[in-house]
Amino acid sequence: MKKSFILIIAFFSVFPYLFADNDSVVIKRNDGYTMADNLDSLLLSWYYYTGRDTLTFLNPSDRYTFNTEVSDSVYAERIKKIETPLDLTYNKNVQKYLDRYVKNGRWIAPKFLGLSHQYFPMFEEKLDSYNMPLELKYLPVIESALNPRAKSPAGATGLWQFMFKTGQGMGLEINSYVDERMDPEKSTDAACRYLKSLYETYGDWTLALAAYNAGPGVINNAIRRSGGATNYWDLYPYLPNETRNYVPGFIAIVYLFTYADQHGYKPEKIEFYDDVDTVMITQELHFAQLDSVLGIDIGQTRDLNPQYKMDIIPAKSQAYPLRMRRQYISKFIELEDSVYNFKDTIFFNPQKYTYKPDEKFVDYAPVAEQPEGTIALTYTVKSGDAVGLISSWYGVDIARLKAWNGLSGNNIRVGQVLKVYVPQALESKYKIVNNLTFEEKQRMIGINPATNTPKEEPMDPDYEYYTVKSGDTPYGISLKYPGTTSDEILKLNGITNASSLRIGQKLKIRKKS
Repeated sequence: MKKSFILIIAFFSVFPYLFADNDSVVIKRNDGYTMADNLDSLLLSWYYYTGRDTLTFLNPSDRYTFNTEVSDSVYAERIKKIETPLDLTYNKNVQKYLDRYVKNGRWIAPKFLGLSHQYFPMFEEKLDSYNMPLELKYLPVIESALNPRAKSPAGATGLWQFMFKTGQGMGLEINSYVDERMDPEKSTDAACRYLKSLYETYGDWTLALAAYNAGPGVINNAIRRSGGATNYWDLYPYLPNETRNYVPGFIAIVYLFTYADQHGYKPEKIEFYDDVDTVMITQELHFAQLDSVLGIDIGQTRDLNPQYKMDIIPAKSQAYPLRMRRQYISKFIELEDSVYNFKDTIFFNPQKYTYKPDEKFVDYAPVAEQPEGTIALTYTVKSGDAVGLISSWYGVDIARLKAWNGLSGNNIRVGQVLKVYVPQALESKYKIVNNLTFEEKQRMIGINPATNTPKEEPMDPDYEYYTVKSGDTPYGISLKYPGTTSDEILKLNGITNASSLRIGQKLKIRKKS
C-alpha cells in the first residue's frame, strides 16, 4: 500500500478546506426546530453523543498563550508513561515531529483536536469491535489530516488513504460514481481489517504501521536487507525516507492528543450536524433532485456523503445508503417518487447535463413533459403569489409545478409565466384561474380571505377524524392508523397537494368499525 507520507503536505494542501465554511467536511448545525420535533430522535442521538457540550473550546487569545517550551527529557518521560500496546519510542526523529506538531502547533493542533470529535467516536467503536489498540484512531490524522476527500500525489484517497488496488482488495467499491475510500464508516472498517491482517503477519504494531504506509513488500525487502531484523528501529536505515518519517510522526500525534492539556491546547470549535440518519436509495438519484424537491443544499449532501464522486447515487441494480439530517427523513419518504422523477431525463442524460464539482445552485433547463390526459395552461405570476399558493389553486403538487417550469427553488418573480398541466376534464374549472383576484382564488379552494381560514366541512359521524398538529405529514399520520395509507387519507379528504396540510385541520381517516 505504498503512498506518500502526506501529513505535512496534506494538511497544508487542505488547509483552506479546514477553514472554509462552505467546503468543509464539518458542517454547521441548524437549530431552527423545536424540542418537540426532536423527541423521536433523542434516544438515537444519545448513542452518538460525543460530549462536545462539556468541552472548553479555544478562544482566539488562547492561541498565543500555549505552553510549548518543554525539554526533551520531559517529552521522553511523558511518552514512556502513555499506556498502550504500541511501542512508542522517543528519539531525535520523534522530536523532529514533536517540534512540528506540538512546539509549533499553534494553528494545527487546535484544528486536529476539534475535528477529532467528529470522527474519533466512530474510529474507537470500530477498533474496539476488532479488539485493536484504540490509539490507532490517530492514524488518519497522519494520513489525511482528518479530511475524507484527501488525495495524495500517489493517488491514496480518503481518511485512511487507501491506494486504488488496496481499497478494492479490502472490498471497497471504487468506480466512476462511487469511491468508498471516501466513505468514513466503510473505509474505517476496511482499515481496521487491513491493519489487523498486517499485525497478524508481523506480530508487531509498529511494523504493521510501517507496512500500512509502505506496503508489505517494502517491509519484507527491508527485513531481508537487514539480515532478518524485526524491530522497526533496526529496520529504520533500510526503509524509504517517507516510511522513516511515518512512525515518528505518528508517535508525535499520539503525544499531542495525550498531553494537549499540558501545553494549553484546546479544541477549536468546529460545528457539525449531529442529527443525521441514513435512508436507502433504490433508484438513480442526483443530489440536485434533493435540493429542488426537498430543499437540501447540494453542498450539505456532499459533505455527508463524500463517497459519491459526481453527485449521483447509481442505484440501478442495488440500493445505496444516503445520509441526511433527520428533519428531512419523513419528507423524503413522503415525496420519494417525486424526488426520483424530478428532471431525471436531464440529470442522467450526459448530452444534457454536465457535472460541475463546485456548483452550489444551478438553474437547470426546464423539462416540459406533459402528463397523459392533461392540457397545458399558463399562469402569470402576480404580486403576493408563491409557488405553494399557485399549486393549491390548480390542485397540483409543488414538486410537479417546479419540475414543469425548471424551478430549482421557490423563487418566482412578478410577470413570470408558468406552465401548468391540468386534467382535460377540468380545463374549464382551471382556465379562469389566471384572471381571478387573489380573494377569488382563495375562495375557490375553500379559504375565507378575510380570516385566511379554510371553510370547515361538517364532520361525518361514520368516520374517524384526526386533528393535524405541527410537523405532521400524511405519511406520519397514516402510521398512527395501521392499515391506512397516506394516499387513501389524501384522496378521502380531496387533497391533491400533500404539503397543504394546516395545523388544526380535521382529516377524515377511515370509516368507524
